[in-house]
Amino acid sequence: MRLRKAARVILVGAPGVGKGTQSERLLRRFPQLSSISSGDLLRHNVKNRTPLGIKVEHTMKSGGLVSDDLILRLINNELNQRGWLQSAHPAGNIMTLACSAATATPGSSQDDADVAAFLSSPAHTRGYGQPSEDPSASFLLDGFPRTASQADRLDEIIPINLVVSLKTPLEVIMERISGRWVHEPSGRVYNTTFNKPKVEGVDDVTGEPLVRRADDSEEVYRQRWKKFQETSEPLLEHYAKKGVLWEVKGMSSDEITPKLFSEFEKRFVK
Repeated sequence: MRLRKAARVILVGAPGVGKGTQSERLLRRFPQLSSISSGDLLRHNVKNRTPLGIKVEHTMKSGGLVSDDLILRLINNELNQRGWLQSAHPAGNIMTLACSAATATPGSSQDDADVAAFLSSPAHTRGYGQPSEDPSASFLLDGFPRTASQADRLDEIIPINLVVSLKTPLEVIMERISGRWVHEPSGRVYNTTFNKPKVEGVDDVTGEPLVRRADDSEEVYRQRWKKFQETSEPLLEHYAKKGVLWEVKGMSSDEITPKLFSEFEKRFVK
C-alpha cells in the first residue's frame, strides 16, 4: 500500500505490549516505511569506527550512559545521509559520522574536537533542516525518545507526526510474559499460549533449547512496568499537546493491528 505523504512515527507501549510485532506488520504493509533504531545506529557506528562510534564505545565500556546529545547526533546524521532533511547548510559544512576514522583511537584530539564542536554548537548550525514530505522519507523510530525531555530535543531535528500509544491490560501482559520462551542466539520468541514451538522446549529451526529471560519474572516485570508508567506519562502528554498522539487498546496484537492499520491509512494513505 502506497503512502501519499511522509509518515514519521513512534510506537509507545509497556514492555511486552507488542511494539515489535506492530512495527513488523506496519513495515510489511507499507513498503515505503523504514525502521530507524537508535540501538542499531549505535552498533553500526561502533562497528565502523566512526568518531562518534569510538566515543560511544568508550563511554559504554567505561560504564557510562550514552548522552542524549550523542543519540540525537546519530539520528540527525542518519536522516541527513538518507536525504530526509533539507538542510539550509551546504553539505560540506555539516559534520558527518562517515568521515574517516580508521586510525582514530578513543580520546584522540581530532575525535574529541569533532564531538565537542558539535555538542557545543547551537541547533541551527548542526545540520538540522526542514523534513522531507516525500512518502519515501517515512520511518518508524525505535528506542528514542523515551522521556519528555528527549522528545523536546528531538523536535529540534524533525517533527514526529504520529505517536501511537499501545494499551493492553497489565494482567494480559503478565500472562504473556509467564509463557514466553526465547532462542537466545537468534532472538526467536515463542509463547506457550499462542505461538508454541513445534517441540516443547526447543527452537523450531535449530533444535537448540529455549530459555526464559531473566527479566521475565513477575517481580522484575512489575518494576519495569512501574518505571515505564512514570516516564511514559509525561512523554505522551508532550505529544498530546503537539496533537499527534493516538491511543489504541486491545487484548492482543491481532486485535490491535487492524485498528492501527485503519488509523495509519486514514492519516497517510487516503
